[in-house]
Order: sequence, then structure tokens, then C-alpha cells
Amino acid sequence: MTAQATQTDPEIGARQRRLRLLARADRATLEAALAALPAPPEWRRLKQPETGLTMVRARAGGVGQRFNLGEMTVSRCVVALEGAGQSMGVGYVQGRDCRRAELVAVFDALSQDAAGAERIERLLIAPVERKLADERRTRAAKVAATRVDFFTLVRGGD
Repeated sequence: MTAQATQTDPEIGARQRRLRLLARADRATLEAALAALPAPPEWRRLKQPETGLTMVRARAGGVGQRFNLGEMTVSRCVVALEGAGQSMGVGYVQGRDCRRAELVAVFDALSQDAAGAERIERLLIAPVERKLADERRTRAAKVAATRVDFFTLVRGGD
């Protein structure tokens, strides 16, 4: 059996969460986290960073039939860490920043074991999650400030 075949659903869910948050992190945050590691890892590219298009699909009202909304530019990369573990990581990001895709792949590879996942969670994932939540709250507050409540007046006995 491969390592993938023996993973449990919580492990898969945790990796999906990490990859989702890593993909939303900006390049400066990823570079700073890499520099903050006590011993920056060495890696080799299994799939060179590249940019391409992916089709974005949607559903009318979230429940209707699927339709092609349009294309979106994405960059991707696959790396393998050098050394004992030789973990493999993947990185997909929106846009044309190939270096960002490579950094996401490196952090994915670093988080393949429990100790690495805990370290990456503290160093990078939790701060990114907090930053995104703060941005969401700020956006919601701006929207709430411009909210208009409409109501209907009822006239009495004409």
C-alpha cells in the first residue's frame, strides 16, 4: 500500500486546509517564513514551475446545472525535499507567480510529517488564517457601514 492509500480522512482534510491557506498567502509572507526556518530545506523540482489556464466552473444559484464560467490563470510546481524524508509537495496558486507556487510546494512537503506539520502550522498557517479572517471582518464592516434597510410604510384608513 502507498502512503496515500493509508491516509485517513482527517489527515487528508488537514492537508487540504493547509494547501488552501498556503495558496492564499502572499509571496512576501512565504519568503519570510522560509527565511525564519532554523535550517532552510534543500529541494529539487520534480515539475518545473509553470503557468497555465484552468476552467472555472459554477452552478446557477449554487445548486443548478454546472456551466463554464471562464478561464483563470494558475501557476503550479512539484518539489521533493532532499535528505532523509524526501517528502514531495505540490503547489497551485492563482496568477502567474511561479516562485509563490514553488514555495507553497516546499511548505507542503515540509508539512508531510506530524512534527513538520505542527511547526508549519505555528510559523505560517495560523498567522495566514488570522490575517485572512481579519481581512474578511474588515470587508464585512465596510459593507455593513453602507447597508441600507428598506421598509414599507403602511398608511392608515383611506
